[in-house]
Amino acid sequence: MLSPGSAWQQGGHTRRTARSDPIPVGSCRSAPSCSCSCSCSCSSQLGLILGACGGHGRQQPDGGLAAKPAGSADRPEPEPAGGRALPRPAPARRPRRPRPQRQRLHVHPVRHDALRRHRGQPHPGLHPLPQGGQAQRPLPRLHQEQGLHDPALPRSLPAAMGDCGAPGDVNSNVLVARSTGDAQLDKAVWQWLSWDKNQKTKAQIERLLQDGKHRELRERLCCRLSFGTAGLRSAMGAGFCYINDLTVIQSTQGIYKYLERNFSDFKQRGFVVGYDTRGQVTSNCSSKKLAKLTAAVLLAKDVPVYFFSTYVPTPFVPYAVQQLGAVAGVMITASHNRKEDNGYKVYWENGAQITSPHDKEIIKCIEECVEPWSGSWNENLVDTSPLRQDPLKKICDSYMEDLTKICYHRELNVQSSLKFVHTSFHGVGHDYVQLAFQAFGFQPPIPVPEQKDPDPDFSTVKCPNPEEGESVLELSLRLAEKEGAKVVVATDPDADRLAVAEQQENGSWKVFTGNELAALFGWWMFSCWKENCSPDADVRNVYMLATTVSSKILRAIALKEGFHFEETLPGFKWIGSRVKNLLDNGKEVLFAFEESIGFMCGTSVLDKDGVSAAVVIAEMATYLQGQSLTLAQKLLGIYETYGYHISKTSYFLCYDPATIKRIFERLRNWDGPQCYPQCCGVYSILHVRDVTTGYDSSQPDQQSVLPVSRSSQMITFTFQNGCVATLRTSGTEPKIKYYAEMCALPGHSDRAVLEEELQRLVEALVENFLEPAKNGLTWRSA
Repeated sequence: MLSPGSAWQQGGHTRRTARSDPIPVGSCRSAPSCSCSCSCSCSSQLGLILGACGGHGRQQPDGGLAAKPAGSADRPEPEPAGGRALPRPAPARRPRRPRPQRQRLHVHPVRHDALRRHRGQPHPGLHPLPQGGQAQRPLPRLHQEQGLHDPALPRSLPAAMGDCGAPGDVNSNVLVARSTGDAQLDKAVWQWLSWDKNQKTKAQIERLLQDGKHRELRERLCCRLSFGTAGLRSAMGAGFCYINDLTVIQSTQGIYKYLERNFSDFKQRGFVVGYDTRGQVTSNCSSKKLAKLTAAVLLAKDVPVYFFSTYVPTPFVPYAVQQLGAVAGVMITASHNRKEDNGYKVYWENGAQITSPHDKEIIKCIEECVEPWSGSWNENLVDTSPLRQDPLKKICDSYMEDLTKICYHRELNVQSSLKFVHTSFHGVGHDYVQLAFQAFGFQPPIPVPEQKDPDPDFSTVKCPNPEEGESVLELSLRLAEKEGAKVVVATDPDADRLAVAEQQENGSWKVFTGNELAALFGWWMFSCWKENCSPDADVRNVYMLATTVSSKILRAIALKEGFHFEETLPGFKWIGSRVKNLLDNGKEVLFAFEESIGFMCGTSVLDKDGVSAAVVIAEMATYLQGQSLTLAQKLLGIYETYGYHISKTSYFLCYDPATIKRIFERLRNWDGPQCYPQCCGVYSILHVRDVTTGYDSSQPDQQSVLPVSRSSQMITFTFQNGCVATLRTSGTEPKIKYYAEMCALPGHSDRAVLEEELQRLVEALVENFLEPAKNGLTWRSA
C-alpha cells in the first residue's frame, strides 16, 4: 500500500497521492495495464464502482469496451517493495507499467455477467434498482449516441466527460471516498457530479452522499421527469426528477434532437423561449437562468432563438410561436404552484401545448441525450450570439392589437365609471394587464401595491393560486373596499388564469368559481358574436369547448342556441390542439375553458389566457352595469334560461403514489376483477367511464370516446339522479381531485334542492370511494 504523499508510475508520468486518500486519485482499477484513451484520469473508487477503464477491458474508438486478453484476469500481479512497484515483463504490443498493490474499498462493482446479460439486447429504457429485494424507482437511460457501447454500464470516465460534453469534476473527493453499495445508484451519482456545473445543486448531492442518505439519493437520481397536463413540472433542486440547470439542459437537448428530425427548416424558423419570475436561492435556480440555458443549447447548435428580454405571461409564448412562424417554444414557469416549484412547458408549431405522441417521443430523445453537449452550459450565448432576437416589442404590440378583435363595446369602456382592482400575485401580470385595459379603452385597474411586483417567495399569500378563493384575495378585497371598486380581477403568477370577485349589495364578496365564470363568458361571447356576425353566418359553424371535468353549462347553451359543444380530456393542451384542428377546417371557435379558472376568449392564443380574460370580464361588467345588473345577477339569469348547473369541486392532498393507485384500483375491482361500483351509498350509478383504461359503460362497444390516458387516473360516474362526478389525479400537484355537478333542465329546477342533493352525494362519494381517514388524505374543502 502506498503511503500518503508517495509517488507512483503510470502511463509514462508520475502521480502523487493525496494525504487524505489512501488510494491514488486518478488511478484505474488496472492502471498499469490500462490502454484506454483517458490517460487514467478517472478516480480509483469509480473504477471499482462502475467497472470503468481497465477493469472491464480496453476503450475502443467507438467508446465501447473490448474484452481483456485471454488469461489476463488470472495473471498474478507483482508485489511492491519499499513503497515502489516492481517491474514486470512487457507485453509484445506495448510496454506495461508496474502497479502498486492497493487496498480495495468495499463496494458493489458492476460485474461482467451484468455486461454479458445486456450486450446485444435493445436498451430497456428504465432500469429498476435492486435494494433489499424490492424494486426501486427506474433509472433513466444513458446517452448511447455519445459512444456508450453498453447501455447497462457507463463508459469510461474520461470518454464520458470529453467526447460531447464539458468536463466535470471526475476527481471529486466525495466520489472517491463514498459508495452506496448499489452499482446503479453509484452510476447515477457519478453522472450527476460529473455533469452538473451548478455548484449549489452539485453540493446537495455531495451532502446526501456524505450523510449516507441513499434513499433520498434514489428518489432524486433514479427517475426522470415526464410530461403531465402542463409539461414538465417539479420542485427546484438537485436530481434528475427535479427542475434544475442540468435537467433543463437535458430536456432541451432532447427537444432539439426531436425537432431536428421533424423539421428540415428548423434552423431557419427558430424557437421561442419565455420565462416568469420564479427562483430559488438555495439551488441557484431561477426561471430566467433556466431560460438562458434553454436558449444556449439551441444557439450552440445554430438554431435562431427568440428570447424575451424580460419576463412575460405564459400566453405570449404560444402566441409568439404562431406569429413568428417558429417550430416550437418553451415557457419556464410553474404557474400557480407553490414557490418551491418550477416547470418547462413546451408548445408545438401550431401554438398549442404538445400532446401525444410528441411528448413521448421527446422523452425518448431526452433519454438519449442526457450528457450535456459542448456549449450547452454557456448561458452567455443569449447576450453574444447573433442568432438571438428579442421579440418582446413586436409580440406585445401585436398581442394588444389582436386583443381588440374581442372588444365589442369600446365606447362604453371609455365612459365607464366602474372601478377595478387587479392583483398579479407577485408574478408577471401587472404591466400586461395594464396595457390590455388600455387597449380596451379603460382606465387602468388599481394594482395591489404589495403584490404587483415580482416576488419569487410570494410573501403575502400562503399559496400563489387565486383559485383558493377569498383567503388568498384578502389584500385585493380590502383595497377594493377602500377604493370603491366593485370588481376584483386576479391573475396567477404567470398570468394564464383568472379569478374574479364581485362585491354584493350587502357588502359581502362573491368569488366566482371557474364553472360560474365559464357560464358568464359563454353567454357573453355568443351574445357578442350573434350581434356582430354577418347576415349569412351559420351558427352551426360555431364551436365552444370544455374539458370533461368542467361544467356542462356550455352544452346546455349550445343545445338551445344551435352551436356545437365539444369536450376534451383535462388540460388545455387537448383544447388547444382541438381548436387548431377546428380552425383549420373552417370552423369558428368562440370560447373554451377548464374549471380550474382557465379561459380562452377568441383564438389569438390557443391556450388559457388570464390577460385577455381579465379585460373581457371588465367589459362584460361595464356592459351589465349599463343594464343595471351585476355579474352575479346575470349568472342567475343564465341558469334560469339554460338550466341550473350546480357544481362542487375540491381536492385531497396525497403524497403517496401507492395510496393513490390503491384507491383507483379498488374502484376498478369493486365486487370482483374489473367490476366497477353500481352504487355509492344510497345513490345508484347509471354509467362509469374510465379514461385510464379506455372503458365506458355508456357506449355500445364499452370503449371510451375520449382518448385513453394511461399516465393519469380518471374515473367518471353518472348517477341515476342526474349528477356527474369525476375522480382524478392532478397532472401538476400531489392531489386527488373530485368534480361533481347537478344539471337541471330549464324551468325545472329548485336551486336549494339541487344544492342539498349535491352536497349529500359528494359526502357519499368521499366517504365510500376515497375513504380519507383510512387513506390518510388531507382535505381542502371548497
